[in-house]
Amino acid sequence: MKYSLFGMNATFLFLLFITSCADVPQQENTNKVQRVMQASGSSLSQSTSPSANGEGTRSQTVESNSQPVTQNISQSRRTAITNAVEKVSPAVVSITVTEVVTRRGQAFSEFYNRFFSVPMEQEVSSMGSGFIISKDGLVVTNQHVAGENAKKVMISLPEGSQYEAEVLGSDELADLTLLKMDADREFPAVEFGNSDSVIVGEWSLAVGNPFGLFKSARPSVTVGVVSAKNRDFRPNPNEPRVYMDMIQTDAAINRGNSGGPLVDSEGKVIGVNTFIFTGGTSSGFVGLGFAIPSNRVQKIIRQLELSGEVQLPFDPGFSTAEMTYQLAARYNLPAVTGLLVQSVNRDGPAFEAGIVPGDIILRIGDERIQSQMHAQALMREFSEGDSMQVELWRRGDRYETEIYLRQKVKE
Repeated sequence: MKYSLFGMNATFLFLLFITSCADVPQQENTNKVQRVMQASGSSLSQSTSPSANGEGTRSQTVESNSQPVTQNISQSRRTAITNAVEKVSPAVVSITVTEVVTRRGQAFSEFYNRFFSVPMEQEVSSMGSGFIISKDGLVVTNQHVAGENAKKVMISLPEGSQYEAEVLGSDELADLTLLKMDADREFPAVEFGNSDSVIVGEWSLAVGNPFGLFKSARPSVTVGVVSAKNRDFRPNPNEPRVYMDMIQTDAAINRGNSGGPLVDSEGKVIGVNTFIFTGGTSSGFVGLGFAIPSNRVQKIIRQLELSGEVQLPFDPGFSTAEMTYQLAARYNLPAVTGLLVQSVNRDGPAFEAGIVPGDIILRIGDERIQSQMHAQALMREFSEGDSMQVELWRRGDRYETEIYLRQKVKE
């Protein structure tokens, strides 16, 4: 009897030892799984379910906790660029312009039985971009997009609505136009940035509707950097516009982007996309785009809103004509580039500076005059109370003088 009890005890202890040994690796595996689940953002839970023989069966379930991971990925897609696009896009518009242009055509005359070259009017449609600057519907774009010759201007907003607009004023020299939408509602508007504080190398975004590709006016966005500032382009005798202090960017600007905003990483407008330079290599974008700086834009549109045109705040006190070979031959003058002074107001600042009719103005400030339009652009850089230095030609000699610019007398 004692032997049998001892044998039973020994058997029981042996089975207990085997069971405990089998539980050790299972517990270690459970700990490893728990550590892996904690590292991956998931949780491990244990539950006991009744089995067919009434005994509890332990099971493990993994509950996914991937929502924070998804949120982190979504947040990482949000950058200063996407925030800037979201801020400015509602106020960027697509502009369709119908103009009446006069072209030379061939007309047949039955009386003379031959063709003659005659002027013919023709309607031409074009597209560009622009942006809203006020809640009452003022829109800025380029003058070469919508000028005073525009017969009809339609503006399409990103949310799908369309409105007809009128031209409040345009300035061919600065290549800017101010439009007003005909609508009784409030519009989203952009915020202007300070173009003088633009940093070369900072992000820049060109926003607009390139090539007028999309009927929906939702703008396209290209991203680059500010490549340079204060870029001046010498006037072209066949081109009346003068571009000075332009912002250069490598953000892609294509046909149809003209008039759209150049935006910084804060979503503020720092310029108006105006033209690209191809260098004669192609007719497409090669990384050289240029925008009119926002500070100049604001100065121009304030005058366009008030009077419909840009006027100097001062009166220089003289009238001039651009030098030509005909003028040089008529008055026995040298064939130089400049402005011939035709008349001088005796009560004006030019007379006080010693300027007389017959003088040729060669230079204003540090810039050599290239054309009448160029001279007007140079004079716009001065304000009332400034002293404008000019270089003159008179009877074979060159002189320098300063004109003190006084406030323009209102008529």
